[in-house]
Order: sequence, then C-alpha cells, then structure tokens
Amino acid sequence: MDIAHLQTWIGRSEEVEERVCPFPSNALAATLDRDDPPYAEGAALPPLWHWLHFLSLCPQGALGPDGHPARGGFIPPVPLPRRMWAGSRLQFLAPMRIGQALRRVSAIEEVAHKSGRSGDLVFVTVRHRILDGDTPCVEEEQDIVYREAPAPGAPAPAPTAAPESSAFSRTIHPDPVLLQRYSALTFNGHRIHYDRDYCREVEGYPGLVVHGPLLAQLLMLMASRHLGRLKSFTFRATAPLMDFEPATLCQKGTMLWVRGPDGRQCMAAEAES
Repeated sequence: MDIAHLQTWIGRSEEVEERVCPFPSNALAATLDRDDPPYAEGAALPPLWHWLHFLSLCPQGALGPDGHPARGGFIPPVPLPRRMWAGSRLQFLAPMRIGQALRRVSAIEEVAHKSGRSGDLVFVTVRHRILDGDTPCVEEEQDIVYREAPAPGAPAPAPTAAPESSAFSRTIHPDPVLLQRYSALTFNGHRIHYDRDYCREVEGYPGLVVHGPLLAQLLMLMASRHLGRLKSFTFRATAPLMDFEPATLCQKGTMLWVRGPDGRQCMAAEAES
C-alpha cells in the first residue's frame, strides 16, 4: 500500500449546492416513528438531518463491489476491502431551514495509516462545511476507516464494555425494513446494510449491520430532548450492531452511548448545549 500516493489526495475539495426540500425530513420522521409536525417551508432541520442532503448521485455502473462508489475520485483509492463511517465531530453554528439554497464545501484533511488488532487500517478525514451564502451552518470532521478483510475463522477482537449506569435510556429493535428505509433516504448502496449473504460470505458479519449514522442520529435526538439546542456533537463507532440485536440508547449528563445486548459498547458520543 503506497500511503504516500494516497496522501496526495490531502487538500482535494468539492462543492455541492442544494435547495433543501421537505420530503427527506418528513420521510425520516416517519421512519423513526416520530410525531413531528409536518416539515414545510421555513422549518428548521433537526441536528444531523443535513445527512439527508448533498448526496452523491453515483451512476449504477460506477459502483464498486461493496455498493459504494468505486474508489479514486474525491476519496482516495484505499486498497483495503472493508470501510465504515467511524465517527464525526460536529459544530452547529446556525439553523438550516427548508427552502434555503445551501452549499456544502468538502475537503480531504488527512490520510493516515495505522496497525490495529485486525491488521492494517487507513483513516481518511473529510471536513465538510455547510453554508447559507457566506454564513456557516454546520462544520463537520468525518472519519472514514478502511480495514483488511477478516481471516477465515479468526476470532473477533474483544469489544469494550459499555457503562451500566445511565440517567436516561431506551431500547430499540432494529430490523431489515428500518435499515432499508434509512439506506434509501441517504442513497446509501453499501451492501452490509441489506445483503445478508454478502455480509456473511464477504465481510464476515453474522447479520446486517445497523448504520452508524442511524445510531448517532438516535443518540442525537436523545441528547436534544434532555439538553436542549446543541452546540456540538461527537460520536465514535466502537463495535458493529446487527439487525437482529436489540440495543439500549443511554445518556448520563453530556455522555451518550449504545449498549448491545451482550453489554458491549457499540457507539460512544458526547453532546454540548
């Protein structure tokens, strides 16, 4: 792996413009079983709902074998087969409203190689800025991690145990329909979220993988409910959650996490109001 070549992508940028329409917000509210008033012109987007916009409309013939866009465009062509959204650091600076014409400016900030318990890892950090004219609304640093394929029969690394004590909690029951609807709303073709045979036979997962951003979205909604309007939010995926596993969303003060049914921590987050 030529990490020096991959690092030549640092500094590459792209810009996307979009007039925010109400359908994605209303569809996500329905998907999450929320009773929000209908989103219409002028309504503010809840935090993280910008992920429903500025989507990459990659042609079907330009997708890779995992369902993601083939590598080597804006994102460097990391030659490792498994990839995931590892986490983000976000700041909420001004409201984004339906009907606004917004633009997202993105740049590759870092490409780093590390060695982990499961082999080589490459982290690509992308910085996104969403602007209303010259006014920044959201700033986000997003970490994408690339990993080697699991060796046949290799044991999975021992996960971190989640904290047991929380001030607020609720249990969720993800299922394939929820995952399919969220994939459709975010135009996410990654096969780990809907192709069970691919998950088991190619990437070594026992079931469909629940989207990290979906878990982050649910934690964000919990944080907003108990802390009010948020200034910042950070999350890090720590272990995959499968579609057949119930999980508990937990909060204690500004700290939040997702606890799997065996007590493992699937995501850790922190919110600031």
